[in-house]
Amino acid sequence: MPSQQILPITYHPPSVFSSSSSPTEKLLLKDAEDDPTTRLLLFSHFEEEDEEKGTPIIKPLLPRASSYITSTTNGANKHQQRRRRTASDSSLSSLSDDSRNNSLGREVEHAAAETFLVTRLSLKLLRYLGVGYRWITRFLALGCYSFLLMPGFIQVGYYYFFSSQVRRGIVYGDQPRNRLDLYLPKNTDGPKPVIAFVTGGAWIIGYKAWGSLLGQQLSERDIIVACIDYRNFPQGTISDMVKDASQGISFVCNHIADYGGDPNRIYLMGQSAGAHIGACALIDQAIKEAGEGESTSWSVSQIKAYFGLSGGYNLLNLVDHFHRRGLYRSIFLGIMEGEQSLQRFSPELMIQDLNISHAASLLPPVILFHGTADYSIPSDASKNFAETLQRLGVKAKSILYEGKTHTDLFLQDPMRGGKDDMFEDLVAIIHEGDSEALAKDAVAPPRKRLVPEFMLKLAHRVSPF
Repeated sequence: MPSQQILPITYHPPSVFSSSSSPTEKLLLKDAEDDPTTRLLLFSHFEEEDEEKGTPIIKPLLPRASSYITSTTNGANKHQQRRRRTASDSSLSSLSDDSRNNSLGREVEHAAAETFLVTRLSLKLLRYLGVGYRWITRFLALGCYSFLLMPGFIQVGYYYFFSSQVRRGIVYGDQPRNRLDLYLPKNTDGPKPVIAFVTGGAWIIGYKAWGSLLGQQLSERDIIVACIDYRNFPQGTISDMVKDASQGISFVCNHIADYGGDPNRIYLMGQSAGAHIGACALIDQAIKEAGEGESTSWSVSQIKAYFGLSGGYNLLNLVDHFHRRGLYRSIFLGIMEGEQSLQRFSPELMIQDLNISHAASLLPPVILFHGTADYSIPSDASKNFAETLQRLGVKAKSILYEGKTHTDLFLQDPMRGGKDDMFEDLVAIIHEGDSEALAKDAVAPPRKRLVPEFMLKLAHRVSPF
């Protein structure tokens, strides 16, 4: 066996470590002393002198995981190269595994954080609502409803947390809830139309992830969806919600091109309370633009159309209805900043103000979807708002779906798979004038069913919404 010549080293005993070392560290150091090979790797150093202080600088001879450096014959060099190459390959494999594990760990950590947030907000909500008989029965109904739709929720949740097409938690403002999620199409051949979506939740439990099913299905039709989160009550009141939504819309208008979106084809959409908040943000922006000298970060002219899904637009007509449904007057007025603010935050009434009549001419086309069997917000809310806008010269219409409830249009029908009338109407409006997109829509495969039909029918019956 060829002889090996080891480079000169200076050995420093384990005392160079702090006396405060943990018991585990001390045990390892004792083992190192007993094993000459380990002693060589752990405690071998070069000494250099600090030019300024004149004190020796101790530098490790080798990284702890490296091989010995030797001066050998050619045969020994080849042997050492093979050892280093094998160690390098093992290290790369280990790094790859660590990267995958870290990625999965981050996903699990994010999911846990999201779950914690929803739970914390739910408990905070209970403090305001109390635990009266009406709310107990509603929470029980909500539990049954959620259980029946659980197969669909699990599939959508998996897509939300693990799909590479979803960009979660993009920051658009300086408030904790100023985040949005982007749902991107797989096809990236050219700029895509965009929907800025404001989720519902009775102004209390709104959350950006509620739009994941819509985002997934629209992205399959080459439409980008940006689901905007916003402060809920009691984190904020209606003016905070409108401000957050407006900031989110501004981010979409000014930055969506960076994600493959077409800044000339941006649509605004809201569902339930989100439809109300979105309409308030749109009209508020039109009022600002109709005024003089007020700076804005986005323009109503950048919105091609507004879609309202199952929304309420005249709060004076709805406050008693909400009270009977369990959203008590005192809580609702707290959300809306008092009875004196109901008119100010009612889009149907805002736009009729003679002092801002010019603002109506700035609005884009407005299309309002609603189910006739909606008992959370009656379909007359959309019908009356559309008629008011038409009288003011706005291009507006309401599309009513016979027998559909508040959640049928947004959850049960999309989970049913196959053809969905509201979804097809929405896509047709967005792709209007785009012959290539319309041709793709005509041959698009039917959407898969997420929940068995009998469970959907039961969910329809027990829904508390």
